[in-house]
Amino acid sequence: MINPIKINQALHPAILLTFWFLILICSNASGSQTLETKARHALMIDMETNAVILEKAADEPMPPASMSKLMTIYMVFEKLKAGKLDLKDRFIVSEKAWRKGGSKMFVRVNRRVSVKDLLRGIIVQSGNDACIVIAEGLAGSEEAFAEEMNDKAAKIGLKNSQFKNATGWPAEGHYMSARDLATLSSKLIKDFPDYYPMFAEKSFRYSKIKQGNRNPLLYRRGGADGLKTGHTEASGYGLTASAQREGRRLLLVVNGLNSSRERASEATRLLDWGFRTTKVYNLFKKGDSVGKADTWLGKEGKVPLIVDDNITLTMPRLARAKMKVKLVFNNPIPAPVSKGTVVGRILINAPGMEEMQVPVKTALDIEELGFFGRMNAAIKYLLFGKLGS
Repeated sequence: MINPIKINQALHPAILLTFWFLILICSNASGSQTLETKARHALMIDMETNAVILEKAADEPMPPASMSKLMTIYMVFEKLKAGKLDLKDRFIVSEKAWRKGGSKMFVRVNRRVSVKDLLRGIIVQSGNDACIVIAEGLAGSEEAFAEEMNDKAAKIGLKNSQFKNATGWPAEGHYMSARDLATLSSKLIKDFPDYYPMFAEKSFRYSKIKQGNRNPLLYRRGGADGLKTGHTEASGYGLTASAQREGRRLLLVVNGLNSSRERASEATRLLDWGFRTTKVYNLFKKGDSVGKADTWLGKEGKVPLIVDDNITLTMPRLARAKMKVKLVFNNPIPAPVSKGTVVGRILINAPGMEEMQVPVKTALDIEELGFFGRMNAAIKYLLFGKLGS
């Protein structure tokens, strides 16, 4: 939680001004709603605001199964974007990759396969064999690739993840959290718009074998366009999903469900609930004036106060009327005033959410009055309590 704003009482005269905005559009910046779910682990976030809509054991390490393939995909996308790899590049299939069990794209030993086909084999068919071909092609061995995955995970802010392989195959010490999966998915969507549409492909044919995408939400009318399923005996049934409706995108991670049918129905139910019960509200736009402050001994009597960024927030539809926005700053502001100086905060409060604070800055440069102007202003203030020139 952000520490409460500290008001500087040293300015003269020390007048604390608080201005209450009667605004009925605010948001849940970091709190989440309560909804029962059958999943052992769950997290739902709004992509635009990064607000948490729902969470359950979201930071606990868990076996991610094939959902950890998203990290393998991220490594490939990053090299493609940087020009270090091309979709037409071809990697040779080792016997280890060919023999790997579980879900497969059915590559053939000693054949060369394009990066494009390998990616589709991972994304659409969840091919363990394709992951190993990629890992060996990029790092020499799957073990070396896993070390690179761990290094990259640390750099992009995954705090509860550790990789032992490229596939998500059960291994001691191989884990992710629901929050890390959401963070990784968000980066896949935002950082790689040219490649992300691969996740929406419903089928892929390789070696004369056509397989359907395992993501059940792609076949329902809910706006889903990714990302990845997972299942092992230890993990249960899991899904990292993204859906877009009316220009708004939600990310959902669930794991520990009892069947593929339950995974599909629970993910659908949670996303429907998230879109139905929450909404994004645009509170302020960058550069909007949120009030004016008096100046002390300035050539202009007042200076506009602005916000430096868009303030777009997510909240439950039923909660917005209970939320308040408060502007707190010291008044007057002594001249000279420099444009862009932080002089206060907007405080956003509501039941069930941590206080959010947004810096408020001065919009103009204000020069100090000359000697006689300052004398005149000081006399007026002493006699009449009037600020400024």
